[in-house]
Amino acid sequence: MKQKIEALILQAIDTLKIEGDLARGVSPSIVIERTRDPLHGDFACNVAMVLAKSANTSPRLLAEKILAAIPSDVLLLKAEIAGPGFINFFVDSRTQFRVLQQILTEADAFGCSQIGADKKVQVEFVSANPTGPLHVGHGRGAAYGSAVADLLAAVGFSVEREYYVNDAGRQMDILATSVWLRYLEACGEAVVFPSNAYRGEYVREIAHALYELSGTLYQRSINSIMQAIPADEPQGGDKDIHIDALIERAKSLLGVAQYQAVFEMGLNGILEDIKQDLHEFGVDYQQWFSERQLMDDGSVQQALQRLDTAGFLYKQEGATWFASSRLGDEKDRVVVRDNGQSTYFASDIAYHMQKLDRGFDQIIDIWGADHHGYIPRVRAAMQALGANTDKLTVLLVQFAVLYRGEERVQMSTRSGDFVTLRELRAEVGNDAARFFYTMRRSDQHMDFDLQLATSKTNENPVFYVQYAYARICSVLRQLAEKNIQHDIEQGTENLQLLTELNERELLTALTRYPEVLERAALQYEPHQLIHYLRELANNFHSYYNAHQFLVESADLRNARLNLICAVQQVLRNGLTLLKIKSPETM
Repeated sequence: MKQKIEALILQAIDTLKIEGDLARGVSPSIVIERTRDPLHGDFACNVAMVLAKSANTSPRLLAEKILAAIPSDVLLLKAEIAGPGFINFFVDSRTQFRVLQQILTEADAFGCSQIGADKKVQVEFVSANPTGPLHVGHGRGAAYGSAVADLLAAVGFSVEREYYVNDAGRQMDILATSVWLRYLEACGEAVVFPSNAYRGEYVREIAHALYELSGTLYQRSINSIMQAIPADEPQGGDKDIHIDALIERAKSLLGVAQYQAVFEMGLNGILEDIKQDLHEFGVDYQQWFSERQLMDDGSVQQALQRLDTAGFLYKQEGATWFASSRLGDEKDRVVVRDNGQSTYFASDIAYHMQKLDRGFDQIIDIWGADHHGYIPRVRAAMQALGANTDKLTVLLVQFAVLYRGEERVQMSTRSGDFVTLRELRAEVGNDAARFFYTMRRSDQHMDFDLQLATSKTNENPVFYVQYAYARICSVLRQLAEKNIQHDIEQGTENLQLLTELNERELLTALTRYPEVLERAALQYEPHQLIHYLRELANNFHSYYNAHQFLVESADLRNARLNLICAVQQVLRNGLTLLKIKSPETM
């Protein structure tokens, strides 16, 4: 209906251009909102207030001209001016009945659109370093990123979901060395494990798998390893210098081929675990992009060359710097260290150059909130590469804090120093995890109440929504038990019998679903869909508690069955988009 009103307003504006009341070059953005008070109609538009200055008249006078020029339409009862120049539209309530037929006809496709047709979007999310299992913070990014991608696909965008695998650099060397040291323990060596190594149980599991696979092939004596290694922090040394020395010793004693074998064992073991964890959580990707690929195919050097050609690189104290401060960053950034090694940021520049070269119309990066300061430097790099920075959208995700009732859950488990996503899913289930993770704006702080998420009460929002769906299924089972057929055609012919306030509220809510879906997608806010589903469920529960559906009158019964079946369909459509089940019994 909003699209219909917009079309009528545009026709009126075209008429005013022809009559000379508006300049021919005027091309307003039409914003139509649902009114909060039914006394003010169903929809309101501020177009007269937006155009009044260019028309050299008052908003109310222009609104009068627009109203006079709006073509008559059977869907509109009337339109009137309110306040300083708003135009309020009153819709014929009978038009709301059409949505029921549309829902029952389109079924799973209802609400979807093609507003993003012919536009290619990449959504990169999670992208956690493959140095350990995913934790609950990654879980929120996974649920949010997946929902954003699926919403965009639902409104017509061609979406590619991507995970950037940080499989190069110092952290991966620390992981490889950690696995090797645990492997040496399995071989019987007495290892004093470094304070700055990865200490989780998962490292032991990978090391034991390496031992089972290769025996003592990679064993070296602990004395040869520790000879002349600087002291660790507990012995009064520096933990970073200590672990870096062990990395170099591992590389020299094992040699390139054997060190790489240990490295791959650690990387692949964790990466496969991440892939499985995400798949079980309903998150799958079209692309797992390796950071090492950027180095192997020369992309890093190519990106730096392009920056240098554009005049944005300079040398200082043996290092190569990107003059990002000239493009809005707070300071310049090192891209090649004085030892000749490129930085993480150099890889990120190459990665975004590669994204641009793949021809995406929009690039969406979903990062943890602690990466906020990283945004200006990435935008600066894109600008220096000659790209339109409007193509990049960075969405931030705040961490989730776990509670069990009033008690905060300590962030420590058998895996080391965090609660894993797998452990969270095991406790509350995928449905509750995805629902809770996405029911707030991603950049808002979130308290995740484990006790609430597992409760079977109306206070649990995911239970409340799923219960509405299950209740409708129960009504339909009762219908079958009574050997009564649902006559959809008869229900359609008698929709005028739906006169109860609860019925009107449900009809209005159903007409809003396509608007909510489109807005949630374009604003990257899946919580809008969550809130809508909760409101729809609330409207249904009120209806269920106040009225009987399987009444004697076949006309009224079938009209009400049409209504609740439409509610059932929309609940299922919304939950499916969020990768949440629609249980038939609860």
